[in-house]
Amino acid sequence: MNITDSNEVKQNCSSIRVTDDLERLLGILPENIADALLNLSDLDQLVEVVMDLGRRPEARFPGRVMKYLKDDFITGDEIQYVVQRVGKFGKDHRAGIERTLHRISAITNRSNEVIGLTLRVGRAVYGTISLIADLIASDKSILLLGRPGVGKTTMLREMARVLADDFQKRVVIVDTSNEIAGDGDIPHSGIGLARRMQVPSPELQHEVMIEAVENHMPEVIVVDEIGTEKEAYAARTIAERGVQLVATAHGNTLENLLLNPTLSDLVGGIQAVTLSDEEARKRRTQKTVLERKAPPTFDIVIEIQGKDQLAIHPDVQKVIDSMLRGVEPHPEIRVRNQNGGYRIIQEADIHSKESTFSNGRNGLYPHKEKEREREYTTPPPPKPFSPIKGKTVKIFPYAVSRNRLEKSIEAMKVPAMVVRRWEDADVILTLKSQDTRGTRQLRELAGNTIPFHIIRSNTVTQMENFIREFFRLPSSSPEDPEEKAIMEAEQAAMKVLETEETLELSPQNSYIRRLQHQIIDKYNLSSYSVGKDPHRRVIIETRTQ
Repeated sequence: MNITDSNEVKQNCSSIRVTDDLERLLGILPENIADALLNLSDLDQLVEVVMDLGRRPEARFPGRVMKYLKDDFITGDEIQYVVQRVGKFGKDHRAGIERTLHRISAITNRSNEVIGLTLRVGRAVYGTISLIADLIASDKSILLLGRPGVGKTTMLREMARVLADDFQKRVVIVDTSNEIAGDGDIPHSGIGLARRMQVPSPELQHEVMIEAVENHMPEVIVVDEIGTEKEAYAARTIAERGVQLVATAHGNTLENLLLNPTLSDLVGGIQAVTLSDEEARKRRTQKTVLERKAPPTFDIVIEIQGKDQLAIHPDVQKVIDSMLRGVEPHPEIRVRNQNGGYRIIQEADIHSKESTFSNGRNGLYPHKEKEREREYTTPPPPKPFSPIKGKTVKIFPYAVSRNRLEKSIEAMKVPAMVVRRWEDADVILTLKSQDTRGTRQLRELAGNTIPFHIIRSNTVTQMENFIREFFRLPSSSPEDPEEKAIMEAEQAAMKVLETEETLELSPQNSYIRRLQHQIIDKYNLSSYSVGKDPHRRVIIETRTQ
């Protein structure tokens, strides 16, 4: 079994070197599958090998290209052949090959027997961070975002090596699934002089993060996939101790992160603030507005848009504050050159795309364009808009989550797209809470040309109901009681913020009451339950100072 130049594969840029240890991965496969892989001309581009019981083995390449490696179906003996040659599977059903970066993930049946394997090729790519070398040298905490498989972990590993070897910093990697430094007690050489702490099980990652700081005096902590509230809190604790933090998180963009209630604390979090009458008049907003809750845990957020293109938010605090005032993020975009350098195709400018909206309680509210008071008139109702067969409907979301709306459109498979300017829209979608003072200026600007559609809350269920009704799709099941109860809590919380009166919600079971308490807490309000089941219910009131 010979592999020519499998260990060092040249990429687009001559300064990039890839080490893949591919012969170690082929060595654990049944011989007929390994030989089939060796006959492939594009083996250096292999992403993963899939072996499922009773199916043909697959080799997968970038762009979802799939090739069958043999006509016969995978047997239980072939799966066991691989299982016996890899490390022990953890609670997350992941294992590896010692001192390599390859990841083997298992699919088990109800008896916890392995019936499927995904063997993902791990590659240490040297030179990938030339795009952000200046940011790494800044001593600021950096967060990487991007879709699965885009290269977050690969870039994180190279950042750890450069910080340890080139900048000679004390770097500790918290390696939950051994993806950064490989399987086994001795870490892969791809992390250089950085130290690695393994995590016994994924739910303990936050504890190991704190342990790393308290026991080993690092200057830099490196963490892959921050995904829970406890991990977000641990990250904040680390940053507050003056330790540089380099990490990845779930989410494609900064906007995704801000809308994620679990992880929004990484960029400062959001809270509702009640302004005085004088301050509300000065800002020309409602009395209750959304503001950043705390300083961001990360100073810089990098969105990985592709192997050779990054979008960089160099000052997260300013960007988040601007987003809450209605400013669309305008990051710096860097693209790699063939000679190993990069060029900037878009400069960062948080004020470049400021809309005619400013922040209100639940999102964006129109502000007055002039210093003097404006007179608002109610425009005549717009002409009804009906979808035209073969035409893509353009929807402008006003105070509605763009990301959730796009996912709903994709899930419902309707001919629609989300646009960023209301002038380009066929339909404007907004919230019921925005349809009073919040949309008056926009309605006035749209005049009689663009219809408005209103949904009750910023949830996927409400958006899908709108799409179903708008495109005349068959109706689905009745409204989910959980969704209805959550919406009731949100609307009641908004009313308490406005009126400062105490409100009582309808009786619910303990699970739904717990969800309602969590929602109310995000509005910085107080809540408690009264009564006995099945009539126990939640009371909402303002917090005593």
